[in-house]
Amino acid sequence: MPDRPSATDGEERLVGADRVLSVLVELAGLSHGASLDEMVQRTRSPKATVHRALASLRRAGLAKQDARGHYILGDEFLRLAFAHHEARPEHIRVRPILDRLSERFSETIHFAVLDGYDVVYREKVDPTSGAVRLSSTIGGRNPAHSTGVGKALLATRLHSLADVEAWIGDRTLEQRTPRTATSAPELHRRLAETRERGFAVDDQENEAGINCVAVPLYLASPSEPSGAVSVSAVAYRTPLADLIGAIDQIHDIIREGTS
Repeated sequence: MPDRPSATDGEERLVGADRVLSVLVELAGLSHGASLDEMVQRTRSPKATVHRALASLRRAGLAKQDARGHYILGDEFLRLAFAHHEARPEHIRVRPILDRLSERFSETIHFAVLDGYDVVYREKVDPTSGAVRLSSTIGGRNPAHSTGVGKALLATRLHSLADVEAWIGDRTLEQRTPRTATSAPELHRRLAETRERGFAVDDQENEAGINCVAVPLYLASPSEPSGAVSVSAVAYRTPLADLIGAIDQIHDIIREGTS
């Protein structure tokens, strides 16, 4: 009769699974792929371990090798990712709103959610023509405190200076540009302004030369936002004042899309 697996066996299998996942996550960040040696360096794991992990991913269709012998994400991974993304209820409801905003303003439109200290972009629509496309990507992250979508969402949660201080904790807020709020009092002031006017602004606070306005989006609850929508533009072409001046139109398009 075969021996029953011990707790140690289970722990080894768990560690092995973790290593496969770490290789997958690392590979997902390399759009041009990587050689086996490069993956060994990036994951800081033994070569044999990385090779076995990549072999497992290849068998599952989650990774493959290109003509250079570099490992890249497999078609099955992309199929699963896009199928999941397209099937999300928020995608089905949000995308028409973003399309209308992009058509109206000929600028880049984002939908993002709050994830800890960051925002994650769940959807993005670029203008079809006539504007510079921004480098943001679906699934990409940025610090919440420096972005319009982040401040639009934080403003609904952090109502006092004590709330802001507790959220920051012992971290140092990253200064993305000279205009980024890097202290609790300054961030608290900006969140209070966001609540007062009903929308957030990013005045080149996350990336020099890029500004935006953002509003929380309420899909499932009148009090808990599902995420936030922003209209982002290159500052020299579309000044922040122009975006602010169009905020009523932005609200109208969102209201029509959620009613």
